[in-house]
Amino acid sequence: MAKVCDITGKRPRVGNNVSHANNKTKRRFYPNLHKKTFYVPEEDAWITLKVSTKALKTINKKGISAVLKEAQDSGMIVIK
Repeated sequence: MAKVCDITGKRPRVGNNVSHANNKTKRRFYPNLHKKTFYVPEEDAWITLKVSTKALKTINKKGISAVLKEAQDSGMIVIK
């Protein structure tokens, strides 16, 4: 299961764990993803998306229909 936001496209980033002795080992920073179900009134359907918390704030502000249209225009999702 890919840890990628369906709306914003956020992915895991790579960085270092730095110890007190300044030893560096690789680590990953994962996006804060949640599986959410949204109702789309235009399609009269429920859809399930894996979204980051930033995407949730955007959906709350603009509405699910506008956010889905923007994501489709940018190529992040394909709506059939």
